[in-house]
Amino acid sequence: MIYLDNAGTTKMFEECVEVHKIFSCEQFFNPSALSSESMAVEKLIRDTEQYFLNRLGAREGNILFTGCATESNNLAIKGSLRSGDWEYVFSAGEHPSVFNVAKKLELDGYKVHFVSLNKQGQVDLAELEKVLNKKTRLISIMHVSNETGAINDLEEISKLKDRLCPRSVFHVDGVQGFMKIPFSIRKTSVDLYSFSAHKLHGPKGVAGLYVRNKNNLKELFQGGGQQFGLRSGTENVSGIMQFKKALELIDEVSNFDKVKLLKHKFIETISRESGIVSMDFGGSPYIENLVFLGVKGETMLHALDEKGVIVGLGSACSAKKAGNRVLEVLGVPKDKIISSARISFNAFQTVEEVEKAAEIIVDVYRNIKERVS
Repeated sequence: MIYLDNAGTTKMFEECVEVHKIFSCEQFFNPSALSSESMAVEKLIRDTEQYFLNRLGAREGNILFTGCATESNNLAIKGSLRSGDWEYVFSAGEHPSVFNVAKKLELDGYKVHFVSLNKQGQVDLAELEKVLNKKTRLISIMHVSNETGAINDLEEISKLKDRLCPRSVFHVDGVQGFMKIPFSIRKTSVDLYSFSAHKLHGPKGVAGLYVRNKNNLKELFQGGGQQFGLRSGTENVSGIMQFKKALELIDEVSNFDKVKLLKHKFIETISRESGIVSMDFGGSPYIENLVFLGVKGETMLHALDEKGVIVGLGSACSAKKAGNRVLEVLGVPKDKIISSARISFNAFQTVEEVEKAAEIIVDVYRNIKERVS
């Protein structure tokens, strides 16, 4: 099996399994309790928090550990809401865990702006500049598009924020960017940054939210006051420590260069078939969109599955819904959207593996085209 849906989830490092055993069966203590064993576990969590801050390149702030990126995004957005005549700004290309929250805010009477995307799939900076003002409370714009791989320029957005609405809160859904795109948060004015373990060869069920200033955020539910009173509930110690182990095995700079090579070799092989078109948005090398002219993407997905190649149709959170909202926003014709599929790599695959997958994709496409012609 060749797995090319890594933007949906990734295979967990085997090293994480041993970490799970240690913190589930040996150091299983509740970090909120007062025993020396519990306090030792609590210190491990605080040390891990600092490790994550260092990997983000943050000079200050805290890390809240959550159950998933959807929770992190909801906590960031809903925790930033304030009463009064405030405005909330989102890009039109956000993941459902941000976009659907924004639509709900709009229905609830909040003043919400959706900023369009340019042809490269990035947020339109000129339009964003027109929208931002002193009433802006929250800006929420993703780092890397889960659909197209387009990379938003967080430094340029930060400059707009600092000039036009310095008191606003800048949230970034960093799920497809963290530890994939070389990045230092200290070069930006990002206040909140979401990320997830299972996109980085860690376990499902644990994610994080970087918080520059705790005073900008309010808790969503009340409880025992864990994690600075912002995310009550007993911490998932095993998940947190597995997440750290996964990061220890990742070098985002060398991985970035390796995946660029993988994508190049993949496209080089795919290009032998003129009926398969790359919608290259010039962004993250981890994500590639293909259009199979005359064949539905879903048909290709199932046919490839039978041949042992797994691809995706976009966000796994909305894969069972028709269409693709982000591609529609970009003006991609409906027939191309129906015929598209998302390919996403990981840095631990080989050139031989992705070239073989590309050859299988070409063969499957040609066989289907012959049958339908």
